Amino acid sequence: MASNITKVTNHISPNEALIFERSQPGRAGFSLPALDVDESSIDEIIPREMQREDALEGMPEVTEVDVVRHFTRMSTWNYSIDQGMYPLGSCTMKYNSRLNEKVARIADFANLHPLASESAAQGALQVIYELQQHLAEITGLPGVSLQPAAGAHGEMTGIMIIRAYIDARDGKEASAQRRTMLIPDSAHGTNPASAHLSGFTVKTIKSTAEGLTDLDHLRELCAHGNVAGLMLTNPNTLGLFERNIQEICRIVHDAGGLVYMDGANMNALVGIARPGDMGVDVIHLNLHKTFSTPHGGGGPGSGPCCCTKELEPFLPVPRVVASTSVGDSDSEHRLKPMLRLDYDYPQSIGRVKAFLGNYGMMLRALAYILTHGYDGLLEATQAAVLNARYIAHGLLTDYDKPFDSDPMHEVVFTDKRQARKGVHTLDIAKRLIDYGFHPMTIYFPLIVSGAMLIEPTESVGRQELDQFIEAMRSIAKEAVEDPELVLNAPHSTRVGRLDEAAAARKPVLRWKPAATESAESRSTASHSS
Repeated sequence: MASNITKVTNHISPNEALIFERSQPGRAGFSLPALDVDESSIDEIIPREMQREDALEGMPEVTEVDVVRHFTRMSTWNYSIDQGMYPLGSCTMKYNSRLNEKVARIADFANLHPLASESAAQGALQVIYELQQHLAEITGLPGVSLQPAAGAHGEMTGIMIIRAYIDARDGKEASAQRRTMLIPDSAHGTNPASAHLSGFTVKTIKSTAEGLTDLDHLRELCAHGNVAGLMLTNPNTLGLFERNIQEICRIVHDAGGLVYMDGANMNALVGIARPGDMGVDVIHLNLHKTFSTPHGGGGPGSGPCCCTKELEPFLPVPRVVASTSVGDSDSEHRLKPMLRLDYDYPQSIGRVKAFLGNYGMMLRALAYILTHGYDGLLEATQAAVLNARYIAHGLLTDYDKPFDSDPMHEVVFTDKRQARKGVHTLDIAKRLIDYGFHPMTIYFPLIVSGAMLIEPTESVGRQELDQFIEAMRSIAKEAVEDPELVLNAPHSTRVGRLDEAAAARKPVLRWKPAATESAESRSTASHSS
């Protein structure tokens, strides 16, 4: 394999001074003309109660060019999806085309007021309505709400729907005894949190040596008669497809429970398999993973909730529905059917998000679906799975792969071989930075010791996959021949190797001028003596 990667062993760069440290008295980024009106007291202009009481002391005094160059320099140090792949397992950090961003910025969409009337927002409602129809077809689940603002939010919405359905089906008194939610030991950490917040007690299902749900343990837990449901990720967080999914659903249904599927990994299924056809009752999707909207940075995200016809009455309100607009039905100029907001769902769990959700995310997702079409969505899924299997094959000779089954969209490796030389997963991830790659997800899933969870996504080509594989192989070789090089990585960053423990236990969250720190230190020392 030809070497196309750059290995960095030593790179020292000066740290950028803080904007406060670049400050010099008298500097400013503006120049105001001379006052051409009579000078007035501030109290005459701004009421006293509206004035700031503390002085704006310590603010940096810098010029415009100081500010521009400072932040531009720092921006070039950030790693972004425009620079290279993010092999984060279970996070799907893929590149999305700029077209979807342009659609979301169309003025008539972006500037539409959230309180606009239904008649003035027909185009926006049409976007929501059509996206719901596409997601229903993709999942095989007809009931859809786009309100949830993120994956975990959609997940909790799904569990709230399960609880509302069971309360209506069994009655409050009987349903109070059915408050156990089953969750596999390889699940996302948000699963037990959502179950707990919705009033359920969590019981953990063990995984088999193959990395799949243990059916015998599932049957044992379902035999107690108190199971409300199962929260299952498929493919699971080990990157493996739960091939017994229909049997799993049957066991839970026979016990009177419902099956919620965490749709975080739907990018391995779109166009190939539908959760509704597997027996799943409710699922959340991550538009900010599978369908193009931005991921990371705290949002905004979008986590639609899809469900069976039986659970549809419990979805959040309002819902966008089609109806004939008001008008003279006998008129030769009959009005076309219009979309409206329907609140008339008495069994609904209620509103879970202000207005109708994060609308810009919906625009991006619809643009992604329409530009790809069925064939394009299928191809994206196939490429995501192919890329993960390519990496799985490429690293097999250098890293321990704990599960024999072919992975779906992501693959797990461990540090078992490298640990013999004292090199562990964290060290490998740090060293990968020196090769120009963002580290993979580490130490997750928790049931795999020294886990490295790698997800290349469909947006990475073979050339970059080969570069990543070569980098990982090179690090494996270094771990044997020069372990100190790996243990002290990264060498290419401006701050060197960070102390994560100290950063977590003693975080420095506020900058203080050096003079203030010196004075405080002297005062502390004097008091101690």
